[in-house]
Amino acid sequence: MNHSFIALQARYSQRVNHQLTQSLATISPSILKEAMSYSLLAGGKRIRPFLVYAVGQMFGCSLDKLDAPACAIEAIHTYSLIHDDLPAMDNDDLRRGMPTCHIKFDEATAILAGDALQTYAFSLIAQAPELPDSSKLAMIKELTQASGVFGMCLGQSLDLQSEHKTITIEELKYIHINKTGALINAAVNLGLFAADESALKYQSALKNYAESIGLAFQIQDDILDVIGDKNIMGKNQGADEQLAKNTYTSLIGLDASVEACQQLYTQAIEALDKIPYNSEALRQLADFIITRNS
Repeated sequence: MNHSFIALQARYSQRVNHQLTQSLATISPSILKEAMSYSLLAGGKRIRPFLVYAVGQMFGCSLDKLDAPACAIEAIHTYSLIHDDLPAMDNDDLRRGMPTCHIKFDEATAILAGDALQTYAFSLIAQAPELPDSSKLAMIKELTQASGVFGMCLGQSLDLQSEHKTITIEELKYIHINKTGALINAAVNLGLFAADESALKYQSALKNYAESIGLAFQIQDDILDVIGDKNIMGKNQGADEQLAKNTYTSLIGLDASVEACQQLYTQAIEALDKIPYNSEALRQLADFIITRNS
């Protein structure tokens, strides 16, 4: 793996973790705060904050202006993971190599922790002193669209409905575009909205990039669910098969899924070629997504 990417990912991860820790310190002690902190600071690849920082910096935006949206999107992502792991959904007991939130605490606390992280995300943006009101409004609108009935929640609902049924590859793609892709596209837009308005002309190219890596990320997840190492992944292998979920590997096979990932990688790079700025960090992220083992 590219050493410069590893260093940059570590830098962005450390920054967003520091910002999240500082923000959480302002919340009064409670079991709810413990559960929120437990899941939010449990590690992870921090891909969505990486996208916020990388896109914003590509257009010359300061890191200070990017901290709030980077923290916000990670809070939304973590809330979704807490709820996805619940017995009523995917019923997982391991996340990021640790007991899931409802196992560590209890189901009611996990539900409330997810609820609290969702609203917490929007407050982070609304209260960010570094951002002008116009940017805040654009970011909040983007995050509400991507995380609710027009994006992530819709995708999760469709995913649950498709269990124990056979669906088409196009239907599965639509699920993934919403369940995973919407928030990845939102991360790109949050970074974009922190920059000058002149950057907005590249929103279409960035959307193509985000859609490609978002779908590639989910396909690689499907691949790892078949061939991944539980100890490296930090979660149970074969969970999708046990739940009779539709996956790329179950519908088109392992080899075709790997090929689909490669095609999406090519599409992502072609989208970046249309942006006359230094997009090396985004290129390296695309490579990481299709080669990762966790």
